[in-house]
Amino acid sequence: MVPEKFAKSVLFLALSLLWAVWPPSARADEPFTFDVVIERARSLAAGPFEDRSRSIPEFLLDINYDQWRDIRFRPEKALWKEEGLPFQLQFFHPGLFYDRGVTVHVVDDGHAAPLPFDPEAFDYGSNTFKDRIPSDLGFAGFRIHYPINRDDYHDEVAVFLGASYFRAVAKGHAYGLSARGLAVDTALPSGEEFPWFREFWIIKPAPEEAFIKVFALLDSPSATGAYRFLIVPGEETRMDVSTVLFQRRQGAKLGVAPLTSMFFYGEEGNGRHGDFRPEVHDSDGLQIRFSTGEWLWRPLKNPGRLDISALQAVNPRGFGLLQRDVAFDHYQDLEAHYERRPSLWVEPRGDWGHGHVELIEIPTELEMHDNIVAFWVPRDVPPVGEPLALDYVLRWTRPRSDEPPGGRAVATRLAEGRLQGAKKIVIDFEGGELADLGVDAGLASVVTVGDGARLLEKQIQKNVVTGGWRLVFQVVPEEQGKLKGVFATGRPPVELRAFLKKGENLPDVLTETWSYSLNF
Repeated sequence: MVPEKFAKSVLFLALSLLWAVWPPSARADEPFTFDVVIERARSLAAGPFEDRSRSIPEFLLDINYDQWRDIRFRPEKALWKEEGLPFQLQFFHPGLFYDRGVTVHVVDDGHAAPLPFDPEAFDYGSNTFKDRIPSDLGFAGFRIHYPINRDDYHDEVAVFLGASYFRAVAKGHAYGLSARGLAVDTALPSGEEFPWFREFWIIKPAPEEAFIKVFALLDSPSATGAYRFLIVPGEETRMDVSTVLFQRRQGAKLGVAPLTSMFFYGEEGNGRHGDFRPEVHDSDGLQIRFSTGEWLWRPLKNPGRLDISALQAVNPRGFGLLQRDVAFDHYQDLEAHYERRPSLWVEPRGDWGHGHVELIEIPTELEMHDNIVAFWVPRDVPPVGEPLALDYVLRWTRPRSDEPPGGRAVATRLAEGRLQGAKKIVIDFEGGELADLGVDAGLASVVTVGDGARLLEKQIQKNVVTGGWRLVFQVVPEEQGKLKGVFATGRPPVELRAFLKKGENLPDVLTETWSYSLNF
């Protein structure tokens, strides 16, 4: 017979072990809070990564894109549709690229319950495999609907689908660039790691609420994270984001608030041979607001080779990938409507410390590829097991001319210079005080040329058509000297900067700083 004291000790030990491995999200009697997700992330980081890729039946992964697109969620099955709430949810079916089942919890009256997968909620179209779908398959992701354009119709305003990707639109927008929860080891020789949102908790909104709260648990071999999104659709769709990250391994390159977009070609190349459209891009530039008060604009490009720019910043006040050009005639695309793509602005809450905004431009020959990535890389990351907490706001919006900075670079064009090998750069500045300044205003330009080239000449003139000012300068490459042969793919890019000012005093700066990475 087992002694009573020993039996109680064994039972206590068993319950303690069960409490340690049973995820907090699974304890139905515990009120749901953000702390539940944070503790879940902390617990995951303390253990080995569980690879759930290809956890979906093989036959679903072998279907083609048209077959996956033929699986459609039935709108009449939308969550909360019959309750008359301002928000509705529809869901995506796993398969093809989406090789993991995602758990979705609905939080009602403070308590979370998993939303069961139901094959009957989907129309499988011409596909014949409905009877083979497991009842516990899980979802690939979900989309949020809200009457953003018309009071009588719930438009799709945000979607969470694939890895840690999500997108949103403001009123009148079409989907364009994406955001992600976290980027890990992007553009490193070791290869990029793609964290994924493995669980979601969605708070059931009240009938009068114009916002919805979404919580997410992120997992990857190198890091875990807890995320809280407060989403407010409107003329500008705003997401207040709180993140708490934990490293599984020391030394991973973490990209915070990553943005992913597409730039095929723009005005700098004067179109593309064989294509009737003058420009094709979801975003046309990276903008950064520094804590010093300086604003920087870096036009995007589709480079001939991988181009990585690290723009140092202490406590940045904002950065984003913008679609400044919103004129239809600059695209002429009646299907893609690139002029309706949103800009996405990241606004840190509090001080983020030392680090840099990293811009990665990847060469592509297809407009379907997202070849632009931007994110914040913190210099100082806590050790394994310690949290890194960062808050920020995501603004899915359209650029406004009445917001800072004043004078802006609205167009960048490149041409061959007058000397062999030289490049001519033409920048149009508009906005702020520029329109009110006459040709005799004494406007000056500051052009800085980095290592590898020298300034040949520059001039500035009033654009009487637009009211702005045009800066034209030429740069010529220096002899490579000792660098010759070091770069197997050619000479390194040359950093260029330029801005306009009134007079010779720097306080009289009139424009943002234009920045460019030039390849000869």
